[in-house]
Amino acid sequence: MRPCLSLAIVVAAILSCLPALAHEFWISPEDYRVAPGAPLVAHLRNGQSFKGAPLAYFSTKTARFELIQGANTEPVKSRMGDIPALSTTAPPSSGLLVILHVTRPARVTYAEMATFQSFVAHKDLAVSAADHAARGLPESDFTESYRRFAKALVAVGDGAGADQPTGMETEFVALTNPYADHDGTVRLRLLYQGKSRGNAQVELFDKAPDGTVTTTLYRTDAQGIVTLPVTPGHSYLADAVVLRPAPPGGDIVYESLWAAMTFAVP
Repeated sequence: MRPCLSLAIVVAAILSCLPALAHEFWISPEDYRVAPGAPLVAHLRNGQSFKGAPLAYFSTKTARFELIQGANTEPVKSRMGDIPALSTTAPPSSGLLVILHVTRPARVTYAEMATFQSFVAHKDLAVSAADHAARGLPESDFTESYRRFAKALVAVGDGAGADQPTGMETEFVALTNPYADHDGTVRLRLLYQGKSRGNAQVELFDKAPDGTVTTTLYRTDAQGIVTLPVTPGHSYLADAVVLRPAPPGGDIVYESLWAAMTFAVP
């Protein structure tokens, strides 16, 4: 561990353990367009409204961390405590590059029902107080496990190519390449367990060049597709959450799965 980063690592470790609630997790490339073979740097971030502190890389918190370009997949090789979490070189050939990160399960305990209900309402999750009570669950001090499934789209050179499913339990798949073929909109498909997830809320964070962030809610159609309006020069974070009952027999009563995708529009 490098001594000059020790304080940053401690702060990042604390932030990475904060409750899920409505805090998004995303991959934040320093540049969304890079030349082949050029430096490729990206942060893992946790926060709200597309603003958050960078997190250090910890293998104990990471289930997958990969670079995908076409048919080629390479594991990201980071050291414990690295900030930024990704610092490498871009592939030598042009094309659309996907940075993928999956966290290991973490947990949050709700001290009171109101906090949980606020989270459920914010993310439009189909869990009511009556559903909670019907399962015989307590109204305080109950625990949720959560995992994050994040992708970032980066253009290497011309950025040509297509996104594809990666086998994550939930994920966005870009049907539009924002660097090559957008027409003022970007279409994403939301998947859950490999199937299209229809009628799901998608929260879109739109960051302008001056740093101003606008948040808008959308819904996927019956095929799990959402069409998002985009503006040149802006960057975007799309977020969607699955909440389900945890398997019986343990102290965890809910599981949440968070899908995120970041990209920019040239």
